[in-house]
Amino acid sequence: MSGFVDEAQLNVRGGDGGAGCVSFRREGPVAFGGPNGGDGGKGGDVWLVATRNVASLLAFRDHPHRRAADGTHGSGKDQHGKRGADLEVFVPEGTVVTNMYTGELYADLANHGDRWMAAAGGRGGRGNAKFLSNRRRAPTFAEQGEHGEEQWLKLELKLMADVALVGFPNVGKSTLISVISAAKPKIADYPFTTLEPHLGVVRLDDAEFVVADIPGLIEGASEGKGLGHRFLRHIERARVMCIMVDLAAIDGVSPQEQQDVLLRELERYRPELLDRPRLVVGTKSDSAVYDWDGEQISAVTNQGVRELVGRMARLVAGARSEQPVDEGIVIIRPQAEGARVERLGDREFRLVGRQVERVVALNDVSTPEALSYIDYQLKRLGVPRLLTRAGAADGDVVWIADFSFEYHEDV
Repeated sequence: MSGFVDEAQLNVRGGDGGAGCVSFRREGPVAFGGPNGGDGGKGGDVWLVATRNVASLLAFRDHPHRRAADGTHGSGKDQHGKRGADLEVFVPEGTVVTNMYTGELYADLANHGDRWMAAAGGRGGRGNAKFLSNRRRAPTFAEQGEHGEEQWLKLELKLMADVALVGFPNVGKSTLISVISAAKPKIADYPFTTLEPHLGVVRLDDAEFVVADIPGLIEGASEGKGLGHRFLRHIERARVMCIMVDLAAIDGVSPQEQQDVLLRELERYRPELLDRPRLVVGTKSDSAVYDWDGEQISAVTNQGVRELVGRMARLVAGARSEQPVDEGIVIIRPQAEGARVERLGDREFRLVGRQVERVVALNDVSTPEALSYIDYQLKRLGVPRLLTRAGAADGDVVWIADFSFEYHEDV
């Protein structure tokens, strides 16, 4: 089974916040002094962190779930709950994160150390000490902790390479990368031996750069034929293109035809790829059956290999000087605050929004004191006006999270 995985699904969930505590001081003969219930701790956040120490997305293939720790509950004597530990999930450099269902781009973690918060932990609930006021001298309720965020993500790896080796299957890419670097890809004399990309670090004098052995392209790859899109994705970040054509092709496709097809597929996939510095080289010169005026190499006899590596190094140096480091992209998604109204049916509505949902997140909503607090906070957020505008009528049911009530315009 392959050890290289370049696509994965990931479920992330922030830790739940701890609940606030209902507690009162005992002051001598007075059983209930002032409130002293502590707040619950915040749940831990889930962070995706790019690192050069991880090569593929293999870790998520069989274990796609990651969850941060919950916060602990508050307790009496104003003792607050402990915050849940954050969870760092390490992914390879070049990992692109999107919404699994909508495809919306969330983050492009291009470089070592890039990080993105994938799921925020829930806020801890406030203890009853926080609800003390002139009108409410002995609050008998506290807040529950919020649930952590949860979502499914799609992870795609786009390899970070200086040079991409591009060619038909069996053109000799794997052989070349094994000769010029320490990479040891599987090599055999039949098409599609390479079903996964390989990276090799090449050193020449003081120069050092990364070469990617991209699995062989075929005509129609840009339309997704074969595994075209999966392979082409790894070419996107390469600074230099090395187009390899087979001088001993047994299928009758000439080197010039090979070059034309390869350039056409690159252009169809991403036209800007043709603007990258590139070199074209004919392979298998030791057994060539076609004439070729351009540069030729034989990875078997080493003919022309050192010269090719020297040209690669010069093109990479030039491209690096012109191209700034890819800063990556991180999308900051604002948290919806306040309240908005959604119609569920003819006589049902739902109020949505972090602030309005927090209002009803109490440990006990059945007491007159708690209901008075909820009513006051909903009015402060302008909820009656929102419901009127939405067409709510007396007797309609209004939901906030798992809490519901009958709407009456004069209440």
